[in-house]
Amino acid sequence: MSVIAEIIDTLENKVEKLFIKMKSLEKNNQDLKSELINTASIIQAQSEEIQSLKSQYETLKIASSLLGSDDNKRDTKLKINSLIREIDYCIAQLSD
Repeated sequence: MSVIAEIIDTLENKVEKLFIKMKSLEKNNQDLKSELINTASIIQAQSEEIQSLKSQYETLKIASSLLGSDDNKRDTKLKINSLIREIDYCIAQLSD
């Protein structure tokens, strides 16, 4: 019977170690899930910031072209001439 008792003690020890390892893995899993949620929220915030910065960049690019930056002088002149033609057309329609 002592052999059976030793086997049972060994099994109990192994089961206890498995439970301890399982608890540790469950905690590790929970930590990883919370880290994943945090990372997902950071990615979402960064994506929104990227979209905002892209929008600001486009606005600045348009403003720069209208203000006559050296890079876009020709485009700026064409835009101004187009606006003047539109204004002249509107004035002509109003005077009729």
